[in-house]
Amino acid sequence: MTAISCGIDFGTSNSTIAIDQAGTISLVPVEESHVTIPSAIFFRRTDNRALYGRAAVNAFFDRQDGRFMRSLKRVLGTSLMKQGTQVNGTPMNFSIIITAFLRHLKDKADAQAGSSIENVVMGRPVHFVDNDPSADTQAQAELEVIARRIGFKHIDFQYEPIAAAFAHEARISGEKLAIVADLGGGTSDFTVIRLSKQYIHKPDRSSDILANTGVRIGGNDFDKALSLAGIMPELGYRTTYGAKHLEVPLKPFHDLAEWSKVNFLYTPKVLMQTRQLLHESHDKPRYRRLVSVLEQETGHMLLAAAEDAKIALSDEPSHQAIFDFIEPDFVLPIGRQLFEEAIDEQVEQIMDSARACLQQAGVGAADIDLVILTGGSTEVRSVQAAFSQLFPKADIADQNKLSSVGLGLGYDSHYKFGQPRQSATVS
Repeated sequence: MTAISCGIDFGTSNSTIAIDQAGTISLVPVEESHVTIPSAIFFRRTDNRALYGRAAVNAFFDRQDGRFMRSLKRVLGTSLMKQGTQVNGTPMNFSIIITAFLRHLKDKADAQAGSSIENVVMGRPVHFVDNDPSADTQAQAELEVIARRIGFKHIDFQYEPIAAAFAHEARISGEKLAIVADLGGGTSDFTVIRLSKQYIHKPDRSSDILANTGVRIGGNDFDKALSLAGIMPELGYRTTYGAKHLEVPLKPFHDLAEWSKVNFLYTPKVLMQTRQLLHESHDKPRYRRLVSVLEQETGHMLLAAAEDAKIALSDEPSHQAIFDFIEPDFVLPIGRQLFEEAIDEQVEQIMDSARACLQQAGVGAADIDLVILTGGSTEVRSVQAAFSQLFPKADIADQNKLSSVGLGLGYDSHYKFGQPRQSATVS
């Protein structure tokens, strides 16, 4: 049976695609049996062939020669889209890079459907870029151009937290007033919505959606905060140099702590400047580690170690982070308290956005029956504690954190391009 539509969740950290086949909505296996794929791409230097997802991550950590990129979604709506980047010595526009990744997803869906899918609902954050409506509009327009480039003819957009609500609605008994918290790698988005099985077939859900808010803070920002607080000081962050005891430039450290900016550090100019400062550094052993990371181009490994520490600290009170790729026997203990203190301000900004959503909806926290948590960043202990404190009487739903948005977009595509939704099957 031919799929008439699909939904794509192009995430900062992970992506999914769900298709509608005769009223049944299912997630497409996009990497072997996995229905989620890391939003990562690796261009091999030998032939510039692109690898995607886990294959891209593995190629990079196996130290294959090539160019690795993650967090591409955060480039949308920014000047980097036009600026582009170097891929194995050749200038490449980010639009081409994102196109390659999304075409890979569409090819998987087309293969399962047995035909080329022309209708799509693309997920989007409430704000691609905070406090910049023109950049926000530009980001969606850029994503729409890419969707048309890979073969979609009919394109609609849906806020990601609304999609997550649709994915949970079929399992709800009675009517619930819900707030959806979609905390991904790049943004945190909220929707207050009325949900019920009886509402699934309604042709227009606008009256059920009471408010949407969002802030450009997510798991990548937690990684950066942890890196700057607990890792970068061991690479000379905020140390001094020279006769005037000036603080070393902070930009290289900040760029090393952000997935979308790491590759811009690997230039002769940056390396030369860093080596020059090493001679005047007042903490040569630590600052030499920064030089080593730039020389060996291991910034992504540094970021991955920070991400691994974040994930580990969701379960354990402390973590031994290994940095033997910088120097032998370099192990750094990182505690949960340090992590939570590092992200405290960001968590508060996220909760401010949640409270703003309640205010826009004209409801109080006590009126919420259900809190739907989706996105990997909701695994962080202090985030979970903040939601439990704000909504002490509400039920918490956190199933399928990495796939609920994609599945919900598949539901929405059936509503917009097909017949009333009938069922959902996760495969």
